[in-house]
Amino acid sequence: MRILALIIVFVALAVATGMFLREDPGYVFLGFGQWSVETSLAVFAVFMLLLFALLYVSIRALVGFWRVPRRLAQAAQQRAKQRAARGLTQGLIDLAEGRWERAERALMRDAPGSENALLHYLGAARAAQQQGAHERRDAYLKHAIESNPQAEIAVSLTQAELQLSHHQNERALASLSRLRSLAPKHDYVLRLLAKLYLDVEDWEHLLELLPELGRKHLFDAEALRSMQLATWHGLLEAGEKNSLEELQTRWDALPKQAKEHEDLLHAYSERLIYFSAEQRAEPLIRAALNRRWSGKLVRMYGLLQTDDAAKQLDFAETWLKNHGRDAMLLLSLGRLCKRRSLWGKARIYLESSLGLNALPETHLELAELLESLGETDSAMQHYQHGLSLAVATPRRRTGLVKPLPIKVRDSAEKPPEEVPSKDVSLPVA
Repeated sequence: MRILALIIVFVALAVATGMFLREDPGYVFLGFGQWSVETSLAVFAVFMLLLFALLYVSIRALVGFWRVPRRLAQAAQQRAKQRAARGLTQGLIDLAEGRWERAERALMRDAPGSENALLHYLGAARAAQQQGAHERRDAYLKHAIESNPQAEIAVSLTQAELQLSHHQNERALASLSRLRSLAPKHDYVLRLLAKLYLDVEDWEHLLELLPELGRKHLFDAEALRSMQLATWHGLLEAGEKNSLEELQTRWDALPKQAKEHEDLLHAYSERLIYFSAEQRAEPLIRAALNRRWSGKLVRMYGLLQTDDAAKQLDFAETWLKNHGRDAMLLLSLGRLCKRRSLWGKARIYLESSLGLNALPETHLELAELLESLGETDSAMQHYQHGLSLAVATPRRRTGLVKPLPIKVRDSAEKPPEEVPSKDVSLPVA
């Protein structure tokens, strides 16, 4: 429409000019030195138009020739960009298909001239990682940051992920610590840091992260709970390496719900046994068992050597009313009776425990008791059966070995409530 309007305007002007010149054609005289030109106004106007058109075409031609090198460069650059885009696509396909060498070549061939150089270098770094070429990987990541300094966090995260996948924990810790300073509230950085601290068992730093991990809900409730338990457990184990005072300090610093957890209380009791401080563990385990029954804790209760073994035995026997057929309780009662030299009761408890669940440690306790009573043959039999169970347990889980048959005394079938309260002392051979 614009061109048509211009044509109409031009024709109208031409007609108006022609009509004007028809009445008075005008007169133009040009002189320069000895040269002179005389013509009508119409002819002069046509000549000027032709001269303008010639100058315009000449100038456009010169400008076109002047721009030829630039246009050639732009065309070459466009072809390079297209080639780089095809290389990026093919490299990512090879990377997804696990063709690491081909992916690296395709991605790096045209990376410097690509508009997406960052993606080229990141993909090439992953391909180099899969080939074990860590120096090339780090070089590509360095080029990636140089190609796009604003993507430093993304590149550093990629570097940390690759280092973690290859178990380069020290380098990954350095990368993540730097990222932590650059982006203190970055969720993914916190997740990677938490996993790294868990892998390297850096419980002190993981403990510092736990509140923030909980506030941000970066892990589901079960995973966060497992991480908390692992941290608390690790802190207790670290306390064992130093002193009883440090162990007690770490235990006192735990929250209430942690102190009531079965596994943590069990671990703490083990550390107290290591320091010969069972007296501190006895009331904690007793209170925990009164709140909620645990075979793991009742077994630990039987291992505690407190100052008042008689009182400890009395407490344990009160649990027979509700848990009389618990093999672990009977094992612990047998151990406590052995500690008080109540040989008859110890034997009945241990044999009753074997009747419910034949455990290697129960066989060992009974074998030691029988050996002290001079029943060497029976003791050797229980030693043998206990060793067979201990060796065969992992294989029995796969169905390769059947448990050995065990003969127990008829007293094992009696309920624990029927155990006589009067001690039957047997002579020691």
